[in-house]
Amino acid sequence: MSDPSRLERRSHAARDPGPMAAVFVVLTVGFMAVALILPLLAVFVEALSKGVGLYLNAISESDALSAVRLTLLVVVIAVPLNTVFGLTAAWAVTKFEFSGKQLLLTLIDLPLSISPVISGLMFVLLYGAHGWFGPELRAMGIQIIFDVSGIVIATTLVTLPFVARELIPLMQAQGKDEEYAAATLGASTWRTFWQVTLPNIRWALLYGVLLCTARAMGEFGAVSVVSARVRGETATMPLEVEILYNEYNATGAFAIASLLALFALVALIAKTVLENQFAGDLAAQRRH
Repeated sequence: MSDPSRLERRSHAARDPGPMAAVFVVLTVGFMAVALILPLLAVFVEALSKGVGLYLNAISESDALSAVRLTLLVVVIAVPLNTVFGLTAAWAVTKFEFSGKQLLLTLIDLPLSISPVISGLMFVLLYGAHGWFGPELRAMGIQIIFDVSGIVIATTLVTLPFVARELIPLMQAQGKDEEYAAATLGASTWRTFWQVTLPNIRWALLYGVLLCTARAMGEFGAVSVVSARVRGETATMPLEVEILYNEYNATGAFAIASLLALFALVALIAKTVLENQFAGDLAAQRRH
């Protein structure tokens, strides 16, 4: 039997872990304040430093609106592609046995370990005017590098792991019992996916989509390589920030940067609201 006094001491230790925990909390909060909160506040302060009117003019300027539209267009294309890929890859890896599974997992993680700039250079090597496939594509009237299509492809590659990596651990923990039960009852593979697998992973899927969206909006390295950085045509919001800052237009640069930060905050708030609203479902999925 458990010693009541020992259980009481553990409970007290959990409630009052001592000064060391306070030190860790202070260090964590201090680091987050210096590395994240203060820089984020500085962006908004600088964006509004010359007045709300100038701020509104900066974000409503034609090139700025074009950058916003292009960024949203890239997100609308890249995120659904990675959502479909993440679902299929996670389902294949966790529900089936096949040779090369470990290689597939490695390939899914590869974009996380490669610099986005190198990813962009890879596409230039493949699809540039003097690349492996560039002349053939140009002969067919297809342009990828220095075009919106190249920005979409580069963003899709960089954000490829986010949905899959949210789903794979959860689906591995859930196992295959429910799918086997559905198959035993005569359900087709497609019906099993829609009625059994997808409901069990819906919140992890949503988190992956939110992370993928935030990352796609802020992608700079790969996009900067494959884009010609033409304002009003191939400049996304991060590229617009750099262009304006290099032109010594700090107010305009920080205004666009504040929009990017707002988009990220909206995604974070949505994630927090979902966690609070559906905490019971999330806990049940984790226990499952």
